[in-house]
Amino acid sequence: MPPQPPCRVAWLGSIDYLKARDLQLELVEKVHSGEALNTLLLLEHPHVYTKGRLSKPSDVLLPEEELAAKGIPVYETDRGGQVTYHGPGQLVAYPIINLKDWGGPVKYVRALEQVIISALAEMGVTAHCEAGNTGVWTDQGKIVAIGVKISRGIAFHGLALNVNTDLAYYQNIIPCGIADRPVTSMAAILGQPVDMELVRAVLVQQFGREFGFEMVDVRQEQVKNG
Repeated sequence: MPPQPPCRVAWLGSIDYLKARDLQLELVEKVHSGEALNTLLLLEHPHVYTKGRLSKPSDVLLPEEELAAKGIPVYETDRGGQVTYHGPGQLVAYPIINLKDWGGPVKYVRALEQVIISALAEMGVTAHCEAGNTGVWTDQGKIVAIGVKISRGIAFHGLALNVNTDLAYYQNIIPCGIADRPVTSMAAILGQPVDMELVRAVLVQQFGREFGFEMVDVRQEQVKNG
């Protein structure tokens, strides 16, 4: 059996959205050139709303000036999808990986969905995909938003899993352009706060299994320095 290719994984803690975006762009260049290994960034963001390429102005329900006054910026992004929320208690995963020998965009997004479904099952939450809707769903509502971009065969952006997220922040937007479906979290479903470190560990394990990677923990300094 051939050895599994390595994929670095780094926990960045809470990091500003724009700083994380800039780090991703640096890593896209390095992974494309072969200077860096495939990398999975795990982190949380301070409160922020981000718009994908398909977002409509009407998807943000409050004036952006009012949100800014509350300390919640709104950013345009180049990822797929529409508007979503990031904030404390939500686990964000940004895989920067070379898809050249792995598969195309649709296969990649379906694989991300399976990573989350498997990870949630291990932690007692039943989830599923829905035809025509990207992301991961439960009977209580959507629990994961997915929005990616692929540049020269390198995937970046990624997914956001609601773990202990304050769901009230979704009231200011139409999440992913879907007005008639609720958003939920692991804590809401399980009725108690969830150990974020455990969620991270299970997600990393399932990510490696789904993509066939050997996951290698690295410090954030190693990622930021290439």
